[in-house]
Amino acid sequence: IKRTKPYIRQLLVGWISILNAVPDINMLDYLPEFLDGLFNMLSDGNREIRQGADNVLLDFLREIKQVDVVEFGPMVNILVSQSRSKERFNRLTAITWLNEFIILGKEKLMDFYSSILSSIMYCISDDGQDICQAANESLVRTTTTPFELGPLLRALSIELLSVHVTTRVAALTWINMLHEKDSLEMNKYIGDLLPALLKTLSDTADDVVLINLQVIARISIDKQQFSRVLNALVQLFLEDRALLETRGALIIRKLCALLDCRNIFMSLASTMISTDNDDADFASTMVQTLNLILLTAPELLPLRKALTGCFRADANPADKETFLTLFKCWSHNPVATFSLCLLAQCYDLSAALIHKFGEVDVTVGFLMQIDKLIQLLESPIFMKLRLQLLEVGTDDHADLLKSLYGLLMLLPQSQAYKTLSDRLATVSSLKMHLAFDPSGQVNAAASKGTVAAKKKDNSADYKMLLDHFGHVQRQQSEYRFNIVREKRLLKHPNLETSSTALDSGA
Repeated sequence: IKRTKPYIRQLLVGWISILNAVPDINMLDYLPEFLDGLFNMLSDGNREIRQGADNVLLDFLREIKQVDVVEFGPMVNILVSQSRSKERFNRLTAITWLNEFIILGKEKLMDFYSSILSSIMYCISDDGQDICQAANESLVRTTTTPFELGPLLRALSIELLSVHVTTRVAALTWINMLHEKDSLEMNKYIGDLLPALLKTLSDTADDVVLINLQVIARISIDKQQFSRVLNALVQLFLEDRALLETRGALIIRKLCALLDCRNIFMSLASTMISTDNDDADFASTMVQTLNLILLTAPELLPLRKALTGCFRADANPADKETFLTLFKCWSHNPVATFSLCLLAQCYDLSAALIHKFGEVDVTVGFLMQIDKLIQLLESPIFMKLRLQLLEVGTDDHADLLKSLYGLLMLLPQSQAYKTLSDRLATVSSLKMHLAFDPSGQVNAAASKGTVAAKKKDNSADYKMLLDHFGHVQRQQSEYRFNIVREKRLLKHPNLETSSTALDSGA
């Protein structure tokens, strides 16, 4: 049956066809012994041999459908192998047979489902449309039959490494379906599955990343898995800085769209706070990414609304707690912390922060972030802040002006400086025009007591937050100094001793 000579193959096909026609001989009992050989004849150079082998295979498949008892196991392995053949017709015939086996075998094929699924995934990215269609039909049918999760998930994890985008998408769709079908059972395998899913976040195809995020979000619906996933995500960003910078915003925004955005940000912030992370650059970059998402992404609108005015007397205590948690995490990045205070309308805290900026290391990156913040101040996100500049009679107005003028003083002469300066000049002109407005004086007097009371109530919180900000910034400064010192010592090993002597002399 393994011979390739045309005359031998013609003789074998003829004999198999004749013997199969004899009523007293059940050729299905012997089919596994020559099935692979018949499949190999489908790619023979002789047309008659190809047609003969195809006709015999069709007869056998028809008989398999008609009998009650069939030993599928030995034939499945042959079909799985033939589904990966280089010959198109071999693959088409093999996937067609597997399709029928899935219908006929059902639970009898449970032990072979992982290998069958691998074959389907391989064929689903085939260049031939008929093979893709047959593979898709097989994929749909397999979802309606019982299966054991362990081997299937191992097979699907391997398919995530396929070079074909369609196969990777199909594998992720299957994982998503399995979790939707039996989430409790799937949770037992998350420890093995999660590393493969996190690795797939770096996939070059956006379609793969988006369906992968749907899978991760579905896993995160479970409270225990939610913390596990986000902790692993922070660790992934720490290890793969390029992923954070290129795909970090997409990943976090998609998760916020699929899950609760407040829970996502609170969990990420809590993880950043609790993690003993010595990489200050990573913490600053992570916070910068989160802050930009918070200020600009439509998915974060509920969280922005919750933070706005969270220190008012009638505010929800949960909103204030959210701000406090975010502030502690945001302290790794001064500009992000300042913008968070502006978003929450804590202008007295933002004004106090501006004075703290005098102790911060001013770098090019720091100035670029301020430049970007001023652009955001001109966006719809901060429209309410710009309108509050008109409320010249309130005590909050003075703190708001101090915050913005302080921001202006940090900037060198640039386009951003001119933009903010023009805005503040307009406000100053307005204040001059309203200086003798009796109604403005009455409004100021009426609001003074309320604002003073609010400041008194929040003074303890503000002191704690400012102390925390100063502590984190000192750590950031020390981290950057240590990096510079380490680089210097690598080049000049003797400088450490000299530096110590100078310090002691000073």
